[in-house]
Amino acid sequence: MEPFCSHYDICGGCQWQHLSYEAQLQHKETNVRNALQRIAKVPIGEFLPILPAPETQYYRNKLEFAFSNRRWLTTEELEDKSTPLFVDVLGFHKAGAFDKIINIDHCWLEPEPSNLIRNGLRELGMEQGLSFYDTRAHEGFLRQVMVRVSTVGETLVLLSFGEEDEPRRIAYLDAVLERFPQITTLIYCINTKVNDFVLDLDMHTYAGKGFIEEQLGHVRFRIGPKSFFQTNSRQGEQLYSIAAQFAGLDGTQNVYDLYTGVGSIALYLAKDARQVTGIEEIEAAIDDARENALLNNIDNCTFYAGDVKNILTPEFAEKHGKPDVVITDPPRAGMHPDVVKLFLQLESPRIVYVSCNPATQARDLNLLDEKYRVEKVQPVDMFPHTQHIEAVALLVKR
Repeated sequence: MEPFCSHYDICGGCQWQHLSYEAQLQHKETNVRNALQRIAKVPIGEFLPILPAPETQYYRNKLEFAFSNRRWLTTEELEDKSTPLFVDVLGFHKAGAFDKIINIDHCWLEPEPSNLIRNGLRELGMEQGLSFYDTRAHEGFLRQVMVRVSTVGETLVLLSFGEEDEPRRIAYLDAVLERFPQITTLIYCINTKVNDFVLDLDMHTYAGKGFIEEQLGHVRFRIGPKSFFQTNSRQGEQLYSIAAQFAGLDGTQNVYDLYTGVGSIALYLAKDARQVTGIEEIEAAIDDARENALLNNIDNCTFYAGDVKNILTPEFAEKHGKPDVVITDPPRAGMHPDVVKLFLQLESPRIVYVSCNPATQARDLNLLDEKYRVEKVQPVDMFPHTQHIEAVALLVKR
């Protein structure tokens, strides 16, 4: 199959464009099945067909790009001695090449105005004669940009500058606002560090309210520049609906939501639960969770910041009551062995395990087999044209 993106050969972001979407789904479903058979080695009550993404293009709500004065060159370009080595570009890092950027003209991952804004930011930088970042020398004015869009029509742009130059910064930001009235919130930060990580930096709102809003089903979310949020909004809503269906809530249950992030699943389930308690290691995410609870007038959710293995103790369960349902959505590494042990002690009647890594999910299901049977598994495709796959498993106490 012919890839639809002109950058496919060198970008590497959407590795599976050469496969039909049907073939991608089949491969991902097989991947989950194999992990369950070879690693979990437990009986599966019902293996449901993979849930396709409603959109296979322009499905992401967030992308990050880097400015650079060095463009990634193909072998042919390197062999051509007339090819300039220094060219101002804005795009993605080439895998394995920290100091070179692939200039992106059109990316099929995020809907407009993403492409319009990225290309315009590059043009404005060149028009104003601003320096694009040099990763080797660790110098340059324009460094990074993050674009967030929402399904309710709001757009957040975060610009990272490699140095502070107030007159140039103001002139550039004003030009950005003038050219792109679609931007509802414009934020900047100054990053003079060697690394590109910006979440530990002060954020300055230049225009707008400092966040955008997103709607997932009946829940409204405020998303700021540092917020952790489901990257595929529309399919994220489907994922949460499956989690809600598997949880089987009727308003009487005490629910624990582990690795809760910004509390997305907790807040989505709250209307059907007696109470929900969320735990998340990243404190900024818990701040967002609490704020979003207030935004939605949800008063039966309590959130704790800290490592799940340290917070989820028998004493914690005594304080908050034993859970009727546990939702767990761990990172790719899966759950810590101590957390699995506590699951076996808590003996919650139902566990809903949301995973982005079939191998570690299967490993944990094997460990939980001592007291739980796997009633259902539902693979969900969140990221078309990539190898990534999510799966939701319902475990019921024996």
